[in-house]
Amino acid sequence: MKKHVLVTTFWSFKDALVQTYTLPYLKIMHKHLPKDSKIYLLTIEQERYQILPAEIAQIENDLKKYNILSIRFPYFSYGFRSLLNWTRIVFSLFFLILRHQIQYIHSFCTTSGMAGYLLSILTGRTYLIDSYEPHAEASVENGDWQRSSFRFRLLFFLEKMESHRVRYIISATEGMKKYALEKYNATFEHFYVKPACVDLNLFSLKNRKNAILLKEFGYENKVVCVYAGKFGGIYLDKEIFEFFSVADRYWGEKFRLLILTSHQPQEIEARCKAVGIDFGKVRVQFVNHAQIADYMGLADFAVTPVKPIPTKRYCTPIKDGEYWALGLPIVITRDISDDSEIVKKHQIGAVMNEFTDKEYLKNIKEIDDLLQKYTLEELYDKVRKVAEQYRSFDIAEKIYKEIYGEKGT
Repeated sequence: MKKHVLVTTFWSFKDALVQTYTLPYLKIMHKHLPKDSKIYLLTIEQERYQILPAEIAQIENDLKKYNILSIRFPYFSYGFRSLLNWTRIVFSLFFLILRHQIQYIHSFCTTSGMAGYLLSILTGRTYLIDSYEPHAEASVENGDWQRSSFRFRLLFFLEKMESHRVRYIISATEGMKKYALEKYNATFEHFYVKPACVDLNLFSLKNRKNAILLKEFGYENKVVCVYAGKFGGIYLDKEIFEFFSVADRYWGEKFRLLILTSHQPQEIEARCKAVGIDFGKVRVQFVNHAQIADYMGLADFAVTPVKPIPTKRYCTPIKDGEYWALGLPIVITRDISDDSEIVKKHQIGAVMNEFTDKEYLKNIKEIDDLLQKYTLEELYDKVRKVAEQYRSFDIAEKIYKEIYGEKGT
């Protein structure tokens, strides 16, 4: 018997959160769904991720291999136009569900879960939330919203309603079960834990120290620190550049900093200048995800500078799994998902407990000890085992098979 699924996201199709955090799971889902089942994927398209007309046919052909059909709507920022847009989206999807006899509504994160929640009420279909973690309180802790704001109160209310409505929860951490009970008074019959998994074939030893790139960047016999991501918002900004500055002073001429980001180079140069880092030691580059493993693999260690706010105990940084799969030790802030404890338990990096030069130097020495104690291959084997244990797609396979396989309900 066919099991058709509507997958809702709040992201654009070209966004890395769809390309690396959604599509791989849909391909696993397709593997376990009964034959001829279809997956309808909703994306909300922002202008910066514009899909060119020439790309549409290729995208649809690639998705067709997995019986995935793309449904795209434009993005509008908060306001009346956004409300009208989401009203149109919900009613369009309502008729889609009825017309194609879709049985499951699978929402990624509680933000897109708002649409899934309404549709599940309107249609009575089975409702799931994947990547379940707090967003309303996280926005307050980040300083983006006020707790008294309408945005916060609306999203927090909807998170509570979603938590009571949902049949299956797929969370990033076990701790989210306690959070949901305390904050939403919600308990779950079907609760699964799935951190941000990584394709271990795409991030491996073969991506380490690419000889052509090493020579091009002048990284031979250097100590290279890599960071892939943004600064500000949920990530540290001033503090992490102070850390880079201490690393620069510690390793001196050997130190190099590789930043893979969408920030403009002049933005990074200004931050480096503020803490006394010679920008000649820094390379800033935007890299497509298909190439990112080779660029990350140039490094000797990596950083995960997520702000250690309370709700980040329940998130799951994708980049940690990618770093670990490459065998890179990391410096991570305290209380981030289960990852800070994993780093400490397995001795594969350093945990940043406070933002002082003394702590930064302690972290750097911990990294240097690892680099001195192990060869590249030995350190790769040590860190890679952690990726295989905590970030393998085998984790997702078991969950989706249980939900969508022949024995699922």
